[in-house]
Amino acid sequence: MRSRSNSGVRLDYYQRIVHRLILAHQEPVTGLFPASNVNSHAWIRDNVYCILAVWGLSMAYKKIADQDEDRAKCYELEQSCVKLMRGLLMAMMNQKDKVEKFKTTQSPCDSLHAKYSSKNGLPVVGDNEWGHLQIDAVSLYLLILAQMTASGLQIVFSLDEVSFIQNLVFYIESAYSIPDYGIWERGDKTNHGEPELNASSIGMAKAALEAMNELDLFGARGGPASVIHVLADEAHKCQAVLQSMLPRESNSKELDSGLLCVIGFPAFAADDAQLIHNTKDAILSRLQGKYGCKRFLRDGYRTPKEDPSRLYYERWELRMFENIECEWPLFFCYLILFHAFQNDKRSVQDYADRLEKIMVRSDDGILLIPESYAVPMDLVGFEYEKPGSQLREVVGRCPFLWGQSLFILGRLLQEGFLAVGELDPLNRRLGAQKKPDVVVQVVIIAEDNEIRDKLAEHDLHVQTIAEVAPIEVQPARVLSHLYTYLGRNRKLGLTGRKSRDVGILSTSKLYSLKDRIFAFTPQHIDYEEYYTTRDPDLLASNFTTNLAFLTNNWRHMLGRPTITLMATHYMLDQDKIPLAMIQTMRKLKSGYINGTRVMLGSLKDFLNTSAITDLSFLGSTEDGYPDRLHPDVQTYLDEHLLRSFSNRNTMNLRGGQLRPRHLRRRMSCKGAIKKTRSINVDSDNLGMEGPSPLTERRLSSIVPPPWLHPNQQSHVSVFATTPEEGPSSPPHLGGELIRENIYPIDPHHSRSAIDRRSEFVRQQEITVPKILIQRHRADNNFADTEVEELIAMLRETENLEEQGDILQYLVDTQGLDFNTGMLEEGRVVTVRDLLKGLYEKACQQKLWGLVRHTAGMLGKRVEDLAKAVTDLLVRQKQVTVGMPPNNEHTITAPLPEGELRQLIHDAYGDDESTAMLTQELMVYLAMFIRTEPQLFHEMLRLRVGLIIQVMAKELSRTLNCGGEAASEHLLNLSPFEMKNLLYHILSGKEFAVSSVARGNLSIVSCKSSRVSKKSQIGLGDPEGEDALIATIDDRQGQWLRRRRLDGALNRVPRDFYSRVWTVLEKCQGLAIEGRILQQSLTQEMTPGELKFALEVETALNQIPQPEYRQLVVEALMVLTLVTEHNMVASLGDIICVEHLVHKANQLFLEDQRKVQGDATLCCAKLKDGKEQQQAASGMLLCGGAAYICQHLYDSAPSGSYGTMTYMSRAVALVLDCVPKHGEMECAIS
Repeated sequence: MRSRSNSGVRLDYYQRIVHRLILAHQEPVTGLFPASNVNSHAWIRDNVYCILAVWGLSMAYKKIADQDEDRAKCYELEQSCVKLMRGLLMAMMNQKDKVEKFKTTQSPCDSLHAKYSSKNGLPVVGDNEWGHLQIDAVSLYLLILAQMTASGLQIVFSLDEVSFIQNLVFYIESAYSIPDYGIWERGDKTNHGEPELNASSIGMAKAALEAMNELDLFGARGGPASVIHVLADEAHKCQAVLQSMLPRESNSKELDSGLLCVIGFPAFAADDAQLIHNTKDAILSRLQGKYGCKRFLRDGYRTPKEDPSRLYYERWELRMFENIECEWPLFFCYLILFHAFQNDKRSVQDYADRLEKIMVRSDDGILLIPESYAVPMDLVGFEYEKPGSQLREVVGRCPFLWGQSLFILGRLLQEGFLAVGELDPLNRRLGAQKKPDVVVQVVIIAEDNEIRDKLAEHDLHVQTIAEVAPIEVQPARVLSHLYTYLGRNRKLGLTGRKSRDVGILSTSKLYSLKDRIFAFTPQHIDYEEYYTTRDPDLLASNFTTNLAFLTNNWRHMLGRPTITLMATHYMLDQDKIPLAMIQTMRKLKSGYINGTRVMLGSLKDFLNTSAITDLSFLGSTEDGYPDRLHPDVQTYLDEHLLRSFSNRNTMNLRGGQLRPRHLRRRMSCKGAIKKTRSINVDSDNLGMEGPSPLTERRLSSIVPPPWLHPNQQSHVSVFATTPEEGPSSPPHLGGELIRENIYPIDPHHSRSAIDRRSEFVRQQEITVPKILIQRHRADNNFADTEVEELIAMLRETENLEEQGDILQYLVDTQGLDFNTGMLEEGRVVTVRDLLKGLYEKACQQKLWGLVRHTAGMLGKRVEDLAKAVTDLLVRQKQVTVGMPPNNEHTITAPLPEGELRQLIHDAYGDDESTAMLTQELMVYLAMFIRTEPQLFHEMLRLRVGLIIQVMAKELSRTLNCGGEAASEHLLNLSPFEMKNLLYHILSGKEFAVSSVARGNLSIVSCKSSRVSKKSQIGLGDPEGEDALIATIDDRQGQWLRRRRLDGALNRVPRDFYSRVWTVLEKCQGLAIEGRILQQSLTQEMTPGELKFALEVETALNQIPQPEYRQLVVEALMVLTLVTEHNMVASLGDIICVEHLVHKANQLFLEDQRKVQGDATLCCAKLKDGKEQQQAASGMLLCGGAAYICQHLYDSAPSGSYGTMTYMSRAVALVLDCVPKHGEMECAIS
């Protein structure tokens, strides 16, 4: 026999080790590995990691196979891999019913099991007896299956298995929104069995989805039927959420060494080199020790302080585990692989040396990787004093096969038997490299010749639908329907894809089906549903956003993205093509739009450069006719091809002869819509006071409606409160209380710019006898005649606002399905039908306030509300709806569409307009967080109700109008202007409001804070104090506005929450607005933990006034400076943060009196009687919230008269622990 080369001898040595340590334990029947000699359970994750060494060794043998026995060894090792992967596949296929069920329920009880019996592959524990839902394990299986298939192994044998694996792809595709138990099977680190979103699971799922996409499971011998399809948008959502989470692992684990497998081998899921670097550094600096890395902070597993008799930890005991967590050598193996893939030989050697020191040598001289190292019981005290100083002992299994397998892979790489590319045949490791710019191809298609000619007038030449044939253009919903056939399998009882969502990445490909080619228009312009698509400016703006999104996220795909847009009659505005559309198309022609490279052309030109996907899965493979279309698909397509994008006729409300009626009836409905409003703008700085709080939805009959007081200009409340109601109206702070009901205060602010009827009519309306109206208020049993009169009025009035009021009234009294007695083409017309007609007309006339209100009454949805909320939640932003402080509902977990709508509806009572606006704003917030996540830094909760109030407040400031008018203007903003205003408020940019035709407002950015007064509309004549404020220099109010915005958006300084943690550690607790943050929180949560931040946030959210909340945040920051400079050992008892703020206010007023500052006009006046009276009315003269002077709110933080100076003085005075005399370093940054 020939002598072996050195490399051959060395490989034989590894083959013996692999055989002895790994293959010797493989069960001959199932191919699975038991956990240990005494535990026969086989975990999916551990099994896949165990076999990696075997796979690596087989590839090393393949390269030096110069002798037959080497080829034999290679084959034998490969078949062990196939045996194991198939063993796991069989175990999972036995649970195919779970996979099917999980697609709809996503419940932990319906998940695939995390471990099986290694003897027969059957379940070993019940559905509820274990944290089975571990998306990372199933994802790891799919990822390695893809890599092994790409390396040439044949693991999947039949088309039934292919369709099962396609369904496993559906199982993991929503990983970004499914809380699971994660890589350590724990969920929340207290181990109470609560699943949470884990970055390691999301990253692994993203990697698996990308690896599986367009992969032929039969390798080189397969055909179209054995290819797996993944919708690119699902992988991208995982990518986006992963990006927003790293380096955090989950809500309770601020860091986790398990992330090493996501940023490096095997997943390579992060695409941003800087993020990879930051995550690795965070792990090394906080979790690395001499014996490996800790899994996560305060991990009690196997520590001497853990009570082994119970599974969970008490919340207070987590603090005991700090600094004595077990260290796992496994992570050194991950780090060796990480650096080997980076080709960083020095670091590889460094970790190899560290590993050598802590490995255990077996009796026959083989080096073994132990599971973990713990501090011995008797040395715990010393370890607490000086972390990392004591010797540790091995606990757990030895050898730990997961670690041993990765160690062997590392050695094969180090000794040059394997190249990194062989362990990663799909080239995932190259994901973080810089790629060339993507060019987005845009095709515009006209619905018919008429539209084509209209576009040609503007020098835009496009084709019609007829002219692009044989390519067929369809709306996205057709694609989403076709995708439901993917993965169907009758024998296995699998029904295909459940989610109906197809995103912009999927519709930007072309699709081939037999010899036909399809292009699909994007999902967000499917016209049927939403009123936001009626706003051309918004469509244009969303379109440019989508282009930018495609440029940044078009990865791992061959060909360029192609967006197909349809110009339809539906888009026309009074038979013209809207200006916004024309401008956008012109920009497209130029080749660049907002920094994105684009090409405008026809579909034929782009056929060769586009990404094209084959929809081969639509064949009737199961019936034995793979070349024929599935009969259902055939009929579906035939029906759809004839249907074009046409708009439906709208119902006409007019009809019947015009019968003049008395004005009397019109009166009782006027303002019916307005009464439902609940936006509360306390126009404190404008000297307007809202009406007194009302607690009832319907007023008692004694209260006269406000329009009976024509000349009510004074700011006295117009309501005489009834005795029963008086005591029940809750006491309120600073006049800020939510009212469900706001009546028009000032009858001169009409419903909208169109509604300017003659003063005469208004005077007539005002002089209606009182008795009549009270009767309608008192009882709802109208005689039929009254309803008939109303309907007659409805026919005769041209004014849509009035029609809206009448219909609102009818809905309130009779309900939506009330039969109006009118007939249209022989059908009975209900109030709902009339509302639909009104909605259509309001859309055409662009009366957005009315559109929002009628859409709310008809229960229309805003585009993909549930998806928008999920987008916010998975990026760790909680959302609250409803008006603070009493009606706020917090959404902490994704909810189905129906429940969300119900929740929002409940939060706003009868206020349909604001409920609709809330849904709309949530969609915009989700858009912004997808495209500009930096706007949301340092914000944990998005309080939509508060944001709406601040938007109205900002409008009232800019327009110089009362709160009532401001909320009317807000609700009448077009969707595009609404999105624009929200953007300005989020980004804190200054803006002015300019008027456009038809009384619509437009929001424009200002470069400086001073904009010529001409561009701002003055609404109504500013009187008294308003006029005074309007003329003062613009710089005044800047800090107040900034604090108000930051308070409303819950924005806090950097590292604020972790700094509050250090304050809490040094005192007994912090009291904020009646909530006490106990010191015990530091026992159960680490400083950077999201759960802790949410606790602090909840306490701060008790404060209704945003600017006051911001001062409380500043006071907390001063306290953190005291603790960080170690001035005192302890801050003493519970600290009332608000006392500090009020003390600072007192000091401020004293100084103001000394220097005769602005505040002497209001709060610093010395008139004892007067000051008492002000306090009693709940409003300060200057309108400052929570009894703090307006001028303090408007002071800059720094400077000798700055808020921080006063806060620091207040801290020195209020806290006993700060020394009262002696020298003290005091630098306030």
